[in-house]
Amino acid sequence: MSVAPKKKLGIWMLTALVAGNMIGSGVFLLPASLASIGSISLISWVFTSFGAFFLGMVFVYLSRMMPKTGGPYAYAHAGFGQFIGFQTAYSYWIQLWIGNAAIVVALVGYLEVFFPVLSGNIPARLTIAIGIVWFLTLVNAVGVREAGVVQLVTTILKLIPLGFVAIFGWFFIDANNYFGANINVTEEPTLSNYSAISLAGTLTLWAFIGLESATVPAGSVENPQRNIPRATIIGILIAALIYIAGTAAIFGVIPNAELQASTSPYADAAGVILSYFSIPGIDAGEWGRWIIAAGAIISCFGCLNGWTLLQSQVPMAAAEDHLFPKFFAKKNKRDVPIYGLMFTSLLISGLLLLTADEALVRQFEMIILLAVLSSLVPYMFTSISLLILRQRFNQKNAFQFVVSVLACSYTLWAIFSAGAELLYYGCIIFFSCVPLYGLFLARRAAATTETTVMPAEKA
Repeated sequence: MSVAPKKKLGIWMLTALVAGNMIGSGVFLLPASLASIGSISLISWVFTSFGAFFLGMVFVYLSRMMPKTGGPYAYAHAGFGQFIGFQTAYSYWIQLWIGNAAIVVALVGYLEVFFPVLSGNIPARLTIAIGIVWFLTLVNAVGVREAGVVQLVTTILKLIPLGFVAIFGWFFIDANNYFGANINVTEEPTLSNYSAISLAGTLTLWAFIGLESATVPAGSVENPQRNIPRATIIGILIAALIYIAGTAAIFGVIPNAELQASTSPYADAAGVILSYFSIPGIDAGEWGRWIIAAGAIISCFGCLNGWTLLQSQVPMAAAEDHLFPKFFAKKNKRDVPIYGLMFTSLLISGLLLLTADEALVRQFEMIILLAVLSSLVPYMFTSISLLILRQRFNQKNAFQFVVSVLACSYTLWAIFSAGAELLYYGCIIFFSCVPLYGLFLARRAAATTETTVMPAEKA
């Protein structure tokens, strides 16, 4: 039974889903990670923004051709067939729950501003992180529309503190923080500027993961052929503007050495900005840190809510095509694939336990790099699918061809820039789907044989 129109996601909720899923943990914690590379990493933001735009255009064109639930999986399955479709769903699903673990790690990092006792307290951090994951699992179990309302509210709230730093930070910049030894501060002095940009590019891409969010719950969207493209482009533009302006301001406000050690760079930048204002009886700098930290917590919370909404949609779509286990497609009375939602949250909880590290930023970097690589495979397949499907749907727009080639080239560059160690772990994830796919085919063949043999045996 189809979802009633009043319960579907409209243009504003859908835009909030795209922007909110991108503007989350990445923008708030990444400045500290990028500081270990240097101010040259700001170039990576610009380069990645262009790559994200072309990837976004791929999803815009494909959503108009076939607005089907599943996003990258649906398009790769239509373009390449079952095996690549399965591989895409598998990689994207892994990216979803790995990424959600990274988001909740960043959220807990900003809670340390209010609760310093959490610093270095691994058991307490894990308890809070896992508790947040399961609270949002329950929120999303209520329904897609309700999760969309939460996403809209949190996205609006998060833009206030981000806009504050992105705008007012420029009035307190020290230009020396950008130049000289701060340009490239990598531990390897022989690392070229190009290599440094490539390394930073893998990190900045994490902040754009989610640009395809509007396409994933297509079956729960009002007028999907119109609203999905609009929400995708508007969301990417909002995110790119916030990322570039905000990170550049932070790099100018906070010295590089301090920024590398920060677990809440936006809050620290706000503290520096507001410390210039003298208010009797009030420590403006400390209040600024608290306000920005609260905004960061809301941002991560909303981002995690949006990704939790998606974490069951892709496996559900694959299960409905008989490529994932059937329980992923089972829904509750609210039309939510509840078993897939809960199973994925269980995996997130396990990953948080396995990657617990006293150095929060190091834990965050390790998780997001795996998530980025897991997302690049679906992006690559989706980009090539546009070339295939434009022929099938008889759409000979030359710009579609250019977009597909540039998006695919960008994903390949990002994959090769990840480094040998990350590619090693990525290959393990990539090839681990092959025996699983064989298992699903064997079970399907067994079920087909049983169905065929049973009537003959009864006769």
